[in-house]
Amino acid sequence: MFRRQHLLILFLCAVVTSATAKPPISGPADSYQVVHVYPHDPKAFTQGLLYVDGHLYEGTGLNGRSSIRMVDLFTGRVLQKYDLPAEYFGEGLTDWGSTLVQLTWRAQKGFVYDRFSFSLLRTFEYQGEGWGLTHDDTQLIMSDGSSYLRFLDPKSFRETRRVHVTDKTGHGIENLNELEYVRGEIYANIWQSDIIVRISPRTGKVLGWIDLGGIIDKRDLSSDAVLNGIAYDAKADRLFVTGKLWPKLFEIRVQPHR
Repeated sequence: MFRRQHLLILFLCAVVTSATAKPPISGPADSYQVVHVYPHDPKAFTQGLLYVDGHLYEGTGLNGRSSIRMVDLFTGRVLQKYDLPAEYFGEGLTDWGSTLVQLTWRAQKGFVYDRFSFSLLRTFEYQGEGWGLTHDDTQLIMSDGSSYLRFLDPKSFRETRRVHVTDKTGHGIENLNELEYVRGEIYANIWQSDIIVRISPRTGKVLGWIDLGGIIDKRDLSSDAVLNGIAYDAKADRLFVTGKLWPKLFEIRVQPHR
């Protein structure tokens, strides 16, 4: 009995260590400078974040708590909200024209909303899990928790191609989560880490790493409160980051490694 319990404890410790371990980084990582700190809803289980036309939009997760929101950047106050039916676990969120597009985790269903009224316009389906979502000028870009990114036609939502995200050693980078398209690159949170990886949308090759370690004091946060939210204000060249259940949202400036 003791041996069985002892082995169980060792197994659980290994799982926890593996889940929270820092992902392998090949080469030096960039750091950051905090430009401004904004309030953020500490009950928001952030799954998607974007900034478009002067507005901050956020998608949240968990069954019975999933939503899309328009949020006042300076106060953190929710200005507009749509709650998903309780059977859906909301995931990645992005804009496309005058719409918002949202994934769900395991339901294999996505939603398209009017960006101004939040009215549901249509649904679509995809295979596997939905994690993060962003777009370039012509396609939606989706993560599913693996080391692959899928490119989707924004009208039919059919997959047009996919890229394998690898570092310079050829190692696949797993757990790609929330996505943002920034100056021709894809930024991706790596789940349960403080790392953002910069990815070439053409080849999937890793272009660099951003280490956000220490950006928030985690002593008062739950184990679920991990980095998961990247938004880019293309007009003003501002980068925002936050996390699930974080009480703060940060505007940062990336500091290249020297």
